[in-house]
Amino acid sequence: MRERVHKLLFEADSRAGRWFDYFIQSLIVLSLISFAIETLPDLPMPIRLSLAGFEVFVIFVFTAEYALRIYAARNRWGYIFSFFGLVDLIAILPFYIVFALDLRVVRAFRILRVFRVLKLVRFNRAVERYKMAYSIVKEELALFFVVTGILTYLAAAGIHFFEHEAQPEQFQSIFHSFWWAIVTITTVGYGDVYPITLGGRIFTLFILVAGVGVVTVPAGLVASALSKAREVQSEKKPISSKNK
Repeated sequence: MRERVHKLLFEADSRAGRWFDYFIQSLIVLSLISFAIETLPDLPMPIRLSLAGFEVFVIFVFTAEYALRIYAARNRWGYIFSFFGLVDLIAILPFYIVFALDLRVVRAFRILRVFRVLKLVRFNRAVERYKMAYSIVKEELALFFVVTGILTYLAAAGIHFFEHEAQPEQFQSIFHSFWWAIVTITTVGYGDVYPITLGGRIFTLFILVAGVGVVTVPAGLVASALSKAREVQSEKKPISSKNK
């Protein structure tokens, strides 16, 4: 019985398993829509009561599913502390325990299980390419983030030096200047904090030029790594077809 439940819940190869996944995914989408409708102002009481009844039904199904997954999992503790295991728990926990924050929106992550049903070969190959690309450029990315952190600190310290006296409230300390440094280096520039002194504006010019390079470097690294990963997959494909 446990093996049958395992195939139904964790494997989408059988017809029953696919239909069960479709049912759960439909409930997830409907519960998210219901949650959004509940936030509408001046909602009539009959509709609120209907939504509350539907929520009770959804929680009952999700609770039963969570209990059955624990029962059928080959590694129960592994499932409980896995990403989807924690998401499954958080999706039902607010119903039983009153929180200040409603976490039902976390159910949106459960929709990722639909990829297990679809079994998109091209999607799986894309995931493998991203994993391969990350392994290729992980050292370069690590160095990039270290350099970016140093640049952010220098930018915060520099703008504090130039603007502290002119704008003591906006640039009280280096820590207060970090917000300006981050939005300037990333070239977002919200405009809520900006330099007014000549030295601060000239300094900002150099930071903006450096920020353009900061934004483009990771994109170039990832694009290059993905291109290499695609070449590796293309070279492996004929080999695997010959072995078949």
